[in-house]
Amino acid sequence: MSEIKSYLRSLERSRDSMRPEHRPKVFSLCGREWDLLDTVFAPLHAGTTEIVLGMLDLSDPVRRPRRGAFLEVGCGTGVVAVTAALAGWERVVTSDINPEAVANAALNARRHGVADRVRAVHSDLFEGLPSGQLFDTIVWSSPYVRAPEGYRFGTALERAYVDPGYEAHRRYVDEAPRRLMNDGRALLHFSSRGDMEGLRRIAAETGRRLRVLRRHIVVDRGDSVEHFLLEVCSDEGASEEYDGIVRRGGLHSQLARTRTQHA
Repeated sequence: MSEIKSYLRSLERSRDSMRPEHRPKVFSLCGREWDLLDTVFAPLHAGTTEIVLGMLDLSDPVRRPRRGAFLEVGCGTGVVAVTAALAGWERVVTSDINPEAVANAALNARRHGVADRVRAVHSDLFEGLPSGQLFDTIVWSSPYVRAPEGYRFGTALERAYVDPGYEAHRRYVDEAPRRLMNDGRALLHFSSRGDMEGLRRIAAETGRRLRVLRRHIVVDRGDSVEHFLLEVCSDEGASEEYDGIVRRGGLHSQLARTRTQHA
């Protein structure tokens, strides 16, 4: 396993993020102030939240009418979900397996005056949601670094950094398209630090198709890391379309500017 893909490196980052200097009670991101609770993923330490906002076109402060329901899986502080509500989404659900993250997301929804449109739910992926609840957009910024199957989490925060055996990725790829309204989109933020070949196999085995919508390259501690916004579709032919997109250098994707940050 290369150093950049090492789950041990990611676990070390999760421990480093718990240092007091990386955990302000309030932090600034995209021109807004956000609350951060003690055991919740710290966006400024990792730098991926801002990338996701950009890929979802949520960095623009201009509010636009966006009809329908939006779900953020693995919400952490709830920045993406709250920003989606501020951007005009009518109904927003934000979920996390960490109860303190659920509380954190609700806190930030109140801070920004959208508590009437943002509902924070304790859920392991989709398990805590009503079985018939469907969405127009689902997004998960996944813990894309693969840990060995059977790895047991030492802290709640480690779940935001690694996924043992890609068990959670398999469940998301399989179930997310079933949770969509007609013409809805199931989105997955992934990275070259993850096991893309493993994700491709999961898509093929579950009858899904992965479509690369956007790409973004950053320099992470001297390493070039590529971030992807993938759409998980229920069509057949997953590996063929994915291979074609990659060989063409991202024909259906947008390459954003390169910058130096943690990823």
